[in-house]
Amino acid sequence: MRLFAAVLPPEEAVAALREAVAPLRDDRLTWTAEAGWHFTLAFMGEVRDDVLPELHARLERAAHRTAPFALRLHGCGHFGDRALWAGAAGELDALRLLADRTDAAARRAGVPMEQHRRYTPHLTLARSRHPTTPLRPYLDALADFEGTAWQVDTLSLVRSNLPVSGVPGEQPRYETVRAWPLAG
Repeated sequence: MRLFAAVLPPEEAVAALREAVAPLRDDRLTWTAEAGWHFTLAFMGEVRDDVLPELHARLERAAHRTAPFALRLHGCGHFGDRALWAGAAGELDALRLLADRTDAAARRAGVPMEQHRRYTPHLTLARSRHPTTPLRPYLDALADFEGTAWQVDTLSLVRSNLPVSGVPGEQPRYETVRAWPLAG
């Protein structure tokens, strides 16, 4: 199954972002569904069933070693001309530590991971339909966005179900497979 470790924002944080993004939604970008808003900590891709018990145990340890921390959605950014995202503020060192721990847990469990790189906390909002679509108006509109703060207290393992219907605009569906409380 296709998996990733994530921090899922609570409804209050999603509601504040929803309100900020609503006036910006247009058909020049493909907007992600709110149900898919999350901070990916470690993308694992396809994970074999025989690896899951070890992966679960190692992620549980990573969560147990990490103390809850404060986070809020903050501002925005982009990856090239293709992706618009909301950023994060708060205890970013703790978020990065949790990302490093989930990446290491996956590697030690036998999940082949991409080359490790510095974690950039982001929640993908939209993707450009065409490389010539300017992102600057969206970036300007969200530059001062300050979301509702919350206490991150859970590490989630999420399954990504890719679209199979072939319907244009269909998005992946996400389901939380397991979750562990942060307890460090």
